Amino acid sequence: MTVFITRSWKSVSLALLLATVAVLSHAGSIEPVRAAISPGEDGYVLSAEFALDLGPRLEEAVSRGVPLYFNLEFTISRGRWYWAEEHIAGRTVVYRLAYNALTRQYRLSVGGLHQGFESLADALRVLSRVSALPIAERAALKPGEAYSAALRLSLDHNQLPKPFQVDAIVNRDWQVEAKALRWQFTPAAQVPDAK
Repeated sequence: MTVFITRSWKSVSLALLLATVAVLSHAGSIEPVRAAISPGEDGYVLSAEFALDLGPRLEEAVSRGVPLYFNLEFTISRGRWYWAEEHIAGRTVVYRLAYNALTRQYRLSVGGLHQGFESLADALRVLSRVSALPIAERAALKPGEAYSAALRLSLDHNQLPKPFQVDAIVNRDWQVEAKALRWQFTPAAQVPDAK
């Protein structure tokens, strides 16, 4: 007995459209939720939070041992009426997220500091929060003057292994849309400590 299955072109194109929409909706994203600059002990510090979603393809890749690198970029500038904005301060922090199959832990590294996590969700939760990051000396910002700040956390595709870099260019599953947050702020006058 022979069975023939015929489909109309409409149902095939609808299936392809739905598959494309499903793929597009599973691409990752990094979006800033909040950010604040406040005075610290020696200068100004940054606190921020991001909504971080890697998407299923990148989550699977890191779970199989492919390290992912993220760049946290922050700048402060001051507008000038006679020329381009003046760069006041900036900071870039590089994070490395990897899975160690031997210890069965995710490892988040910043410079020489490393922290282990039982689950990817825990590692991403720590990666998505910045707390008291030094960004500028106290003398760099003048109280009462307006400044512009820009903040962005992004996946560094250049640090992926070479075969994955090609996939990151062509395949949307390997891309993470990173949005920047820009805002204006004015430092308040400091009250000297009474000793």
